Amino acid sequence: MKFQFTEENLRNVEAAIAKYPQKKAAVMPVLYIAQEQHGWISGEVMTEIARILEISQEEVLGVVTFYTMYHKKPMGKYHIQVCTNVSCMLRGGYDIYDAIRSKLNLENGGVSPDMTFSLEEVECMGSCGTAPMIAVNEDYHENIDTQKTLQILDSLK
Repeated sequence: MKFQFTEENLRNVEAAIAKYPQKKAAVMPVLYIAQEQHGWISGEVMTEIARILEISQEEVLGVVTFYTMYHKKPMGKYHIQVCTNVSCMLRGGYDIYDAIRSKLNLENGGVSPDMTFSLEEVECMGSCGTAPMIAVNEDYHENIDTQKTLQILDSLK
């Protein structure tokens, strides 16, 4: 199935391209627009982005595989990221991660059978002063504990 941007997202892509002196410099924001529309970055998505930006598919793939914010497979409706880097780890990040794994019965990179949840352990989310933290899609929850995390999960169903 061929991927195509919606008319609205095509306008967003054009606006992103206009911010840069060369089209290829817009690869990251264009990938993000595509991921928001499609849910993940498939081969078809990369082909369309390469066509629009007039770059090779390999150049697009290089960006997708370098940055962890781009999903290389379908993720759950609620993609949960748990920081386990030093500050978060010292303040209970692994306890939070383990509680989520146990409650959702998911391993790192796993997606629930109903595609509702996906789980990812991440290195740093830039919240060392308010650690530990998790992200649910684009919503960030800082200075949390296991109990608060489980409440957040319960609110998502």
